[in-house]
Amino acid sequence: MSRSAHPAGPRHADVLPEGHYAAPPADLNALDPKVWAQTVDRNEDGVVTVGGIAVTRLAEEYGTPAYVLDEADFRARARAWRTAFGADADVFYAGKAFLSRAVVRWLDEEGLNLDVCSGGELATALSAGMPAERIAFHGNNKSPQEIERAVRAGVGRIVLDSFQEIVRVAHVAQSLGTRQRVQIRITVGVEAHTHEFIATAHEDQKFGIPLAGGQAAEAVRRALRLDGLELIGIHSHIGSQIFDMSGFEVAAHRVVGLLKDIRDEHGVELPEIDLGGGLGIAYTSDDDPREPHEIAKALTEIVTRECESARLRTPRISVEPGRAIVGPTAFTLYEVGTVKPLEGLRTYVSVDGGMSDNIRTALYDAEYSVALVSRASDAEPVLARVVGKHCESGDIVVRDAFLPADLAPGDLIAVPATGAYCRSMASNYNHVLRPPVVAVRDGEARVIVRRETEEDLLRLDVG
Repeated sequence: MSRSAHPAGPRHADVLPEGHYAAPPADLNALDPKVWAQTVDRNEDGVVTVGGIAVTRLAEEYGTPAYVLDEADFRARARAWRTAFGADADVFYAGKAFLSRAVVRWLDEEGLNLDVCSGGELATALSAGMPAERIAFHGNNKSPQEIERAVRAGVGRIVLDSFQEIVRVAHVAQSLGTRQRVQIRITVGVEAHTHEFIATAHEDQKFGIPLAGGQAAEAVRRALRLDGLELIGIHSHIGSQIFDMSGFEVAAHRVVGLLKDIRDEHGVELPEIDLGGGLGIAYTSDDDPREPHEIAKALTEIVTRECESARLRTPRISVEPGRAIVGPTAFTLYEVGTVKPLEGLRTYVSVDGGMSDNIRTALYDAEYSVALVSRASDAEPVLARVVGKHCESGDIVVRDAFLPADLAPGDLIAVPATGAYCRSMASNYNHVLRPPVVAVRDGEARVIVRRETEEDLLRLDVG
C-alpha cells in the first residue's frame, strides 16, 4: 500500500470533544527536548538517533517494541540530583520506577542511594553490589522473610508503615542480636494535585500511619521503647507526578510539628526527615517540571524555616526521585502495524505493543507524546490515537496526538518519557512477551534486560 492510499483523518483538534491539543504542532519533525532524552536528535536523513545510533538500526538489531534508555542522560540526571542536594542530604533513587542490575551499578557509581520496596528489588540491589547501608526498604506489607533478609543484609533503614511492622522489625532485629535503623512513615493529610491512585498522603489510603488522632505520636512512643529499633527519623510522601511545591510545604510543616512534639515529650531530636519523591516530569510539551537545583533549594528552605520556627536543629533531608531520574531517559520504540482512519473522528494507529508495555494510560489516564522516528515527513498532520495489539478497548498508548497523514505500516514511531514504571509494570497480558531494555551510550548499544521468549512463558506453565 502506498503512503497516501488511505483517507486522512481529521486535521483539527476542534473535532475531538476530549482532545488535549488546541492545534497541531508547527513542525511534526521537531523533537521537544523537554520530553526526549538528551542525546536524541534527527540525522540528515530524518531518522531519529539516540546516543549516536539510528533507531532503524536499533529496531533491526533488537526488534520492536523495545525500551531504549539513554545511559548518558540517566547518569547526568543522577548527578544533577546528587549535586543539587549536596553532601548534607541523601538522594535515594526509587527503584520501583525502573530497576535492573545495570541501573544499580550506575547509581552506585554516581553516588546515589537506593530505595526498594520488595524482596525482589532488594535481591536485585544486593546482587549488583549496592552497599546495603545505602539501601532503604519500603513497603506497606513486608513479609517476615523480607524483613529478616533486610536486617541480615544490614540495610541502612527500614521504613515502618504500620504498628504491626514496628513489632515485626523489632522482633527480627532482637533475634539477630542487632538494632535496626528505622523511620516511621506518616500520612500528613495533604491532598496532592495528582491522580487519586498516586496521591499518597491523605488519610484514606493504605500507606503510612496517620498524623491525625495521635496515631503517629503513639507509633513513635512504641518504636522508642523497643530495644531492637533505632528510630532515626520520620518519612512522608505526598504523591507522584507533582509540579506544585505547596504540598511539600504543608507536609514539611506538619512533619516538623511532629518532630517538635517528639522532642518535647521524649527529649529526643530525631536526626533525619525524608520528604519522599513524586516530582513530576514532562510527558508532553504542556508539562513544566522544575530542575533539581530548584527543588533542592525550595525543600531545604522549607525545612530550615520550619525547624527554626520550632527551635529544632535542622535534620538531614532525604528525597526519593525515581521517575524524575529515569522517566525522561527512555522511549519506547514501536513498529506501526495498521493505520485505520475514522472519518470525522481520528486515525487509529496500531503498534506491536500496547498496554502490556505501558499500562499507565489505561490506569492513570496518563498523557504521552509520540513521533514518527524512522523518517521525516512533510505531510499534513492528522489527529491520531496510538493503540496496542491487545484484545481490550482500553489498550491505548497515546490517547490523542498528531502524526503525519502519510504514516503507514512498517514505519517506526516512538513514545518518549517511558523510562519510569512502564517496564516495571509490564505484563504478559494475552501472553505477549515483555520487551527488552536497550541501553545506548556514545555510539554503542547493549541489552540490559533481555526480551522475553516463549520459552520463558512456558517454563512457568507446569500444568
